[in-house]
Amino acid sequence: MLFLIWLAVATAALVLYLKEVFSKLRKQEIRHRPTVPLLGNSAGVAFRLEHMTTALQKSYEAFPDDRVVGHYEFINPLILIKDLELLKNVTVKDFEHFVDRRAFGDIYDPLFGRNLLLLKGDDWKAMRSTLSPAFTSSKIRLMVPFMLEVGDKMMEQIKKNLDNAKCGYIDVDVKDMSTRYANDVIATCVFGLKVNSQREDNEFFKKVKEMSNVNFKRFLKFVGFRSFPALMAKLQIRLLPANISRFFSTIILGTMRQREKNNIVRNDMINLLLDAKKGSLSHDHGSTDTTAGFATVEESNVGKKKNDKEWSDNDLVAQAMLFLAAGFETISTSLSFLLHELALNPEVQERLVQEIRENDAKNGGKFDYTSIQGMEYLDMVVSELLRMWPAAPLIDRICVNEYNAGKPHAEATKDFIVQKGQSLTVSIFAFHRDPKHFPEPNKFDPERFSEENRQKIKPFTYMPFGLGPRNCIGSRFALCEVKVMVYQLLRVLEVSPCPRTCIPSRLAENTMSLRLAGGHWLRFSPRSYD
Repeated sequence: MLFLIWLAVATAALVLYLKEVFSKLRKQEIRHRPTVPLLGNSAGVAFRLEHMTTALQKSYEAFPDDRVVGHYEFINPLILIKDLELLKNVTVKDFEHFVDRRAFGDIYDPLFGRNLLLLKGDDWKAMRSTLSPAFTSSKIRLMVPFMLEVGDKMMEQIKKNLDNAKCGYIDVDVKDMSTRYANDVIATCVFGLKVNSQREDNEFFKKVKEMSNVNFKRFLKFVGFRSFPALMAKLQIRLLPANISRFFSTIILGTMRQREKNNIVRNDMINLLLDAKKGSLSHDHGSTDTTAGFATVEESNVGKKKNDKEWSDNDLVAQAMLFLAAGFETISTSLSFLLHELALNPEVQERLVQEIRENDAKNGGKFDYTSIQGMEYLDMVVSELLRMWPAAPLIDRICVNEYNAGKPHAEATKDFIVQKGQSLTVSIFAFHRDPKHFPEPNKFDPERFSEENRQKIKPFTYMPFGLGPRNCIGSRFALCEVKVMVYQLLRVLEVSPCPRTCIPSRLAENTMSLRLAGGHWLRFSPRSYD
């Protein structure tokens, strides 16, 4: 009897708690789709029936004329911005009200928690201004030879596999291939290491794969950190195993100390972090930071300010680990989707190949940072790729000072007041697939980004690298890496669908990452030069 009484009390308490939780958005007159107890609008995600971006897109589309809409990420209420003026205010005009981002990992981890994405307030501003000079065009230009070297190794392995094939073609899991390519570029451009993951699963590659693997257990941790950060900290739950942090910390600190001791200079991120530690990393005087393409985001005044703050070794290691985590998954995802779209759109592929051949003829086969920036159609293709398949499909901002966002919709009786600590979310994926902003959004059409048509794109509707001062600091690096890889591959290989290719394109439901159902399988065959 006593057990039944306690069970009834606990059940009643849970019901009251859930009732309070799922009434938060309604009290602010923010409309949302019907919810499922405990799971909110994420039931499909929890049961692996739909991808997270699909669930957010459904909420985005549920109330076409609302300025903001609600979405329950399990029991955590999200507020999705739809109104362009509000989006501009939150990300740029009134940025000081929304300086911070939501936690997505262990903010108390002395390494992971000190990276640029998780830093808040003045610490973030200081770190952003410290790192900003490391991602200028002049710095990225010096890393292109490292990217080309990695690409050459990839092409050598593909050629070897083609030579061993008896049918004149090979079917390739391009996500695996792109993952290995991105791993080796990060290894050389950030860590100063030369590895060949196309040939073997080296220890560096194994640790990176382990770090980036978002299995169901890590997914639950991710949700916990976003919904209950204080509880996760109290329970001392870590997003990443301690052995992974130790592995990369040992490599980074060891490399830094060796270079300091032997006065070794190499044009990579480790060298730039050493300059940051010495306070000698600064923007190039008298030079203009050129664009790396239409999708490039510009640095704000926050990043251009002079900063004299001294950083610890752990602070710098945290940034190197961020470059690894951010660059590894996003680049490999972008490359695999780009090759997929080129295979499904052969007319786009052939036009791009023609531009590559013209560029080779013009420059005598030489390929560098300058020549790649002159390839207009390549930039159009990559820009459209990032519209359809943005590697980071959502961004968010935390309110640090109470903010009046106006009425959430025309029928609302009061303004929506964003409280301190409350977050606002932007579904980049949904914005990019909104037919009001991009007609026929599910069609891969690089012509949207031609010189004539790009002027028609509404400001703040295209944001593959985010918006405002907290945009992606590495947009130039990412764009350059993607362009280098696809250039090297298409100049000698034709990419086409194979029996295992996912047609029509559909996102896999069993992962938080952007993946195609069944994998990213494509066919490679030698390109003819008729």
